[in-house]
Order: sequence, then C-alpha cells, then structure tokens
Amino acid sequence: MEKYTYLLVNLLSVSIPFIATFDRRLSFHRQWKYFFPAMGITLAFFIIWDVLYTHWGIWGFNSLHLTGVRVINLPLEEWLFFVCIPYASVFTYHALNYLIRKDILGRYAYRISIVLIVILILVAVFNTGRLYTSVTFFLTAVFLILHIRVFRSAYLGRFYLTYAIILLPFFMVNGILTGSFIREEVVFYDDTMNLGIRLFTIPIEDSVYGLLLILMNVTFYEWFKSRQIKENAGAL
Repeated sequence: MEKYTYLLVNLLSVSIPFIATFDRRLSFHRQWKYFFPAMGITLAFFIIWDVLYTHWGIWGFNSLHLTGVRVINLPLEEWLFFVCIPYASVFTYHALNYLIRKDILGRYAYRISIVLIVILILVAVFNTGRLYTSVTFFLTAVFLILHIRVFRSAYLGRFYLTYAIILLPFFMVNGILTGSFIREEVVFYDDTMNLGIRLFTIPIEDSVYGLLLILMNVTFYEWFKSRQIKENAGAL
C-alpha cells in the first residue's frame, strides 16, 4: 500500500475540487478551456526544472512511496502533482472569486508584492550557492516584478487571498510528502542546496515554490480568459 502514497496524495488533493467543479453556481468545467492550456504551459516549465534538479540531486523521490512508473526520469506521481495541485488551486481561486465578490486584499496587493520582492531578492542574493533557495526566490521575485510593472495585474489581491487560504492544505500535502505522518519521506532534499529551515518537515523554499507554481497557473488562466473576452468584444 505504501507504494501508492504519492499517487493517493495527488488524487485526494484534487478529488473534492473536481467533484465541486460541476456545482451549478461554480461551473468550473466551463473554465477548462482556459485552465488546461494555462496548466500545460506551467507544467512544461516546472517539469524542465524538476528534471534538472532531480538529475543534479537537489531533490529526489523515495521509491518506497512510488508505483515505479517513470516518464523522463520523473515518477508518474510527480507529473500528476503538477496537474492535481494546480487544478485544486485554480478551482479554489475561481470559487473564491464567485463567493467573495469584494477584492479584500486588492488595495494592499502592491505593497504585499513589494515586501515579498525585497525579501526574496535579498535571500536569493545572499544564498547564491544554495540552488533551490536562490533560483526559487529569484524567479518568484522576477515574476512578481513582471506583475506589478509590466502586466499590472488587477487580480493579485485575489491571488494572495487564495494563497493564504490554501496554505493549510499546502501544509497537509507537503507535510506528508516530506515525511510527516508516514514512514520515511516521499520527497527528499539535499539540505546543502537550501536554507535548512523547515516548517515542521517542509523546507521553507517549498512555500515559495508553491507560490510561484500557483501564480503562474493563475496568470496564464487569467490571460487566456482576457484574450477570449477581447475576441468576443471584437466580434460584436
């Protein structure tokens, strides 16, 4: 049964969002035409990153918790992670936009972004030898800079609210993957390549990695939606 640990974590993570997808009020299945292209682009980026870091030994996967199926030297479960977690996250983003009409954090989004950018860049600069830390923090900072300077995204406040809410399931999922509640971890890390700071069993870098993963999915999701709206407006 242990060999299905990672697979079950993925499936359980997406199960409730998938069932709720077809709720008449939310109808997230009508957004699939925006979500799946967004997820595909983000998946391609993160899979390349994942393949390289696995090859370099920056992180790895415990065969005890895997079915044994591999694609491009990554466990099948790792590929599913980049489908199931984004699906659950973007569904949550969509549901919150429907349920909470007011953009609660909208007025604070710019300031939150600036604080995050400064912290991320400082940590990246002072930890250039720790590849998981420096690359993750730097890429996230750059992506946030693009949002406030180039994209001028109006949805950052809603994204931050979503991310704050999904931190609880994030800790549950990543906690299991990094060894909480189970015998041996599913994903292991070379701690010379990160800060060595753990939130329970979770490297602190995972919280930034997760932020970048979800924000990229939301960004492309919103971009595909806005492009469709423009096309529809132009056809009138």
